[in-house]
Amino acid sequence: MTVESCSERGTVADTYVAALQHDLADVPADATLVGVVRRPTSWFHAAVDENYPELGPPTNLLEAVREAEDEMKLQGLCEEGAHNAAWETVEFGEQYRQYLEESADARAALEDLEDRLERGESLALVCYENTDKKRCHRTICRDRLERTPDS
Repeated sequence: MTVESCSERGTVADTYVAALQHDLADVPADATLVGVVRRPTSWFHAAVDENYPELGPPTNLLEAVREAEDEMKLQGLCEEGAHNAAWETVEFGEQYRQYLEESADARAALEDLEDRLERGESLALVCYENTDKKRCHRTICRDRLERTPDS
């Protein structure tokens, strides 16, 4: 006879590494801190429990944003304004969502995190950007993980 678990689905939140380092992060105390950074620094690794580099944006997409951002800064936009405008210019959201669907590694990473959520684990996705000021791919990951199989 098999007994099925009736545990509730875990929660998913997100924050940025500086908020963790300065004790400003608003995430559940029991959440596993999951980095979603392609090339984390040693101090980033020290702030999170684990990292899924497969969920970091592809290098070519990051480079396209940086180039567009540099151009926008030359046109007089502030750092945050240039960053957010560059996202729109390179269609970052659409390209990143496409990457999540097409990359076998990214799909496997998302499936692993989805399984952990289904088993009741709470997760907090972590990257570098303060989303009060700049857009960040981790919010796209969070939105993707918040979708239930029925939605």
